[in-house]
Amino acid sequence: MPTAFAGTTDLDRETLLAAPVRCPRPSALAAPLKVTPSKAAEAADQLGLHTVGDLLEHLPRDRREARTVGALTPGESATVVVQVRSITSRPVRRRGMKPLVEATIADETGVMKATFFNQPWLQQRYAPGTRLVLHGKYEARNRFKVTSHAPTDERTGGEGKVAHYPATEGLSSTQILALVRAHLPAAHDAIDPIPARVRTGARWPDRASALIAAHAGDHEAGRRRLAFDELLLAQLSLLRRRAHRREARSAPVLDAPPDLSRRWRETMLPFTPTGDQHAAMQALTEELADGRPMQRLLMGEVGSGKTVVALHAILRAVENDMQAAFMAPTETLAEQHFATLQALMPGEAVRAALLTGSTSAARRTDLLGKLATGELSFVVGTHALVEPDVRFDRLAVVVVDEQHRFGVRQRAALDAKAPDGLVPHVLHMTATPIPRTMALLRYGDLDVTALRELPRGRQPVSTHVASTDGERARAYERIREELDAGRQAFVVCPLVEESEALQARAATVEYERLRGGELKDYRVALLHGQMRSRAKQEAMLAFAAGNADVLVATTVIEVGIDVPNATVMLVEGAERYGISQLHQLRGRVGRGEHASLCLLFGPKDSARLRALATHGDGFELARIDLELRGEGELAGTRQSGLAQFKIARLPEDEGLIVDAKVYAEKLLRTDPELVAPEHALLADALAAAYGAAEPAPLPA
Repeated sequence: MPTAFAGTTDLDRETLLAAPVRCPRPSALAAPLKVTPSKAAEAADQLGLHTVGDLLEHLPRDRREARTVGALTPGESATVVVQVRSITSRPVRRRGMKPLVEATIADETGVMKATFFNQPWLQQRYAPGTRLVLHGKYEARNRFKVTSHAPTDERTGGEGKVAHYPATEGLSSTQILALVRAHLPAAHDAIDPIPARVRTGARWPDRASALIAAHAGDHEAGRRRLAFDELLLAQLSLLRRRAHRREARSAPVLDAPPDLSRRWRETMLPFTPTGDQHAAMQALTEELADGRPMQRLLMGEVGSGKTVVALHAILRAVENDMQAAFMAPTETLAEQHFATLQALMPGEAVRAALLTGSTSAARRTDLLGKLATGELSFVVGTHALVEPDVRFDRLAVVVVDEQHRFGVRQRAALDAKAPDGLVPHVLHMTATPIPRTMALLRYGDLDVTALRELPRGRQPVSTHVASTDGERARAYERIREELDAGRQAFVVCPLVEESEALQARAATVEYERLRGGELKDYRVALLHGQMRSRAKQEAMLAFAAGNADVLVATTVIEVGIDVPNATVMLVEGAERYGISQLHQLRGRVGRGEHASLCLLFGPKDSARLRALATHGDGFELARIDLELRGEGELAGTRQSGLAQFKIARLPEDEGLIVDAKVYAEKLLRTDPELVAPEHALLADALAAAYGAAEPAPLPA
């Protein structure tokens, strides 16, 4: 027989049944959310509010001032909880206007008139005695102009704060508030996936208390606990996926003596690698010698030398008598990388080729045959590399540039081209520095290497935002000064051809205008993505060889172009680009011995453009970009269809992400499959969020 807490008295059945104890009922949270009228129900669907649980996880954005009727002052916007005493409607003289509804409403402190516009049906819906939560503006003559409203079971109003919810047309914040108040008791039915021992150690409230606090108490404390749950599941998914991949598959062991790669690095490179490059190459050497497949992300500042590190990995494959592939997202970029790699490669020791959609049929047939027999040791290409008829003899290393532009299936298709039973080692590269917050979330399943050190000789780039006609005239004057000094310039346009819908300078039109205008005395070339492959290559080669003074281009020059003699860049319509893209473009200048200049034409009040004019560090710009764009744009998916986080906020919850990762790592070290009884609820939550099998990709 059970006994009383901290005592020895036996408890009989009647006493036990009367005890204030309840078992959570998850079915209560899974119950469909009933919303009326139909327009509001449709709006709830748009917000993803399908069940009671969805509603309770739809947290308020902030707090509005709640007031009593007697304390309102004219001109004040406020929320009140009142009771309808009487309600009428009267016609409005203005043609097309629906009858005006007026209600006498009151709380314990006073009475006033409420006005509802264009909603005559409210006279029948809000009969005398109905309790309402109203938001609006208190005006002179004791009138309250209602902007949003909903019925409520709330018995009292009063001073303080009321929750303000993300809403949409057809379902206002006030209506959501009324729904939450009606369903908040269901929070007690929430299942808590975090073991009690962990909660008490971290001083977290239980999940039910957190839900209630987030809506009607200490909002931030409740939100942080719920955000931790969300981030913990994300980290568990990433870490389990990484572990499954490393344990379930094997990769070629590349442990032969580094004769070729050492000779190339010490005697053939035209420069001395930076400390960061040396460290990255050493890490790659160790991982490639392991039989577990490498999955590493190499990110670096503009011009930090990622290609050199990638070539080291490729040479390790070659000197182990294996093959390597380098995949780029566009033909232009693939061509640029191929030219760069050829210039850096150790002579005839590496037989390489380029494969894109523009490769001729005869050339393609010859190339595919040599790949299949192993005669070619290295290929650079686009999506063409993943096509079924592309077969490798012994693929060991894959480099994926700007990997976020490729889908999961495309990367998996390359995995399938390794020798039977093996998968290749993969080096992902990105020229966009990633702030720590997003590195923990987007790429938590990858090892991350950052190249922050710039090679010697890189010059600072002075950046200015310009918008006036006088500034434009001075900009062309500065370009001419640089050209007269024997240097070169880029002019970047956001469009290929003019568009009536977009007021932006088009590359083709600007090319013709500059040739006959401000730069008529100079050699001007044109480059954009819609040109034929040969024409693009000729334009790039002409500019790189110094046979063109100015290159008018679209963003095809964003990555891969290396012309040390280019010292000035003018970007038209700069506000149309993101921070990272502008930083990449700016990285095309300042690569030689001369100081360089970047001119951004756009609104001077743009926070993005001001950030670029102030900062040259790509990692700092990435952090600013995350703050400016917020989670809405960043927490999408890595081609997986996973929605953004509901509760966690980026980047402000970085501390929670770190805590979640530390706990996830500790948990998986002791119970990798979450089979311990105390982890059963956590395993269920993880399966519900990401699936029970191979964990799904995470937000990117």
